[in-house]
Amino acid sequence: MTKPESMDNIQSIKNRFGIIGNSQALNYALQVASQVANTDLTVLISGESGVGKEVFSQIIHALSARKHNPFIAVNCGAIPEGTIDSELFGHEKGSFTGAVDSRKGYFETVNGGTIFLDEIGEMPLGTQARLLRVLETGEYIRVGSSKVQKTDVRVIAATNRDLLESTHQGKFREDLYYRLNTVPIRVPALRDRKEDIHMLFRKFCVDFAERYKTTSVQLDDEAREILINYPWRGNVRELKNIAEQISVLATDKLVTAADLRRFLPEQPAVNRLPMLAPPQGNVNGGDFASERDILYKLFFDMKKDVTELKKMFFEVLQNPSLAHSNTYQDGDVVHHHNFPPAEVAPSNIIQPQQPFIIQDSNKIDHHEEVEETLSIADKEKELIEKALKKHKGKRKDAALDLGISERTLYRKLKEYNINE
Repeated sequence: MTKPESMDNIQSIKNRFGIIGNSQALNYALQVASQVANTDLTVLISGESGVGKEVFSQIIHALSARKHNPFIAVNCGAIPEGTIDSELFGHEKGSFTGAVDSRKGYFETVNGGTIFLDEIGEMPLGTQARLLRVLETGEYIRVGSSKVQKTDVRVIAATNRDLLESTHQGKFREDLYYRLNTVPIRVPALRDRKEDIHMLFRKFCVDFAERYKTTSVQLDDEAREILINYPWRGNVRELKNIAEQISVLATDKLVTAADLRRFLPEQPAVNRLPMLAPPQGNVNGGDFASERDILYKLFFDMKKDVTELKKMFFEVLQNPSLAHSNTYQDGDVVHHHNFPPAEVAPSNIIQPQQPFIIQDSNKIDHHEEVEETLSIADKEKELIEKALKKHKGKRKDAALDLGISERTLYRKLKEYNINE
């Protein structure tokens, strides 16, 4: 196929499916979709929310040999985890609470056709294992059954996540990722195809003007620049919603920049907080490594501060005159502290009624060591005597309080020669 014929083919696809835009990234995605359509290869469509991933799945099915067979789109994120296996693969009667009858799953009802699994990253890990078996062998088992069934279904998956990153986090099976990613198609975000934004906006405004029987709105030059440079986090879906709002609510059909700003959502402030630079040699180490290094540094700094405080404290103990001075020496380093004198202390600062007094260590003549027995037997004997005294000599109650049997208590009384 020559290059002009290829462009003509892409333009015919755009006209057929109502796709507007001439950006290079969009044209390449459409070219890959048209080339892979007439095969049975599994396709993984990736892109942000609102870029039109489902349209690409419809294009692939419509241009394939399965175009006369069923096509179904399944949002994996909208099906509860407990029922998604039943939805996809079916179930037998009585296989779970509420299964009053047998039911066919999508892989059975769409046999020979195409199934589009949107938000594939939301699929539970158990269901991912079942899906992998279908892709590898074409076999599946209904929930509550032991009979293996065959199916011939082409799978097209889509996601707005980074599935490869999800595999590293253990949230998505790596083998399933590479099986789905046989042919990847990346649908560009709207902010990556700015040359198409105003064209799309005009098309939406014309369609809404026809629907609501009114005149299509126009943008002045400044409003057009604002429209093109807006980030469009919701992509084509968000742009269409804004076009509909303006078509219905705008009082003047020539929309100015001030008018347009009233319809555009205010963007949240981002990246205003200072960011910590990653440590050298750990550019791709992940957030955990960075946070760990920060905590280590914090702990080391705290340890250093505590060590310095200990040195200051012992310096003051050895030389009490330093408590009233603003200078102390740490090795070869002399530290100066500008403590305000007590007589000029501000009146709004509450002074302690009993100031902390550090006693001169030289006046401590002697110290006494309190001898305390560490014998387990002595402690046990003491506890038994206290328990008997507490319960007035009643062995049963004393044994219960001590957590031992009455027989053990009797043996301990003999062993320690305790008189009741």
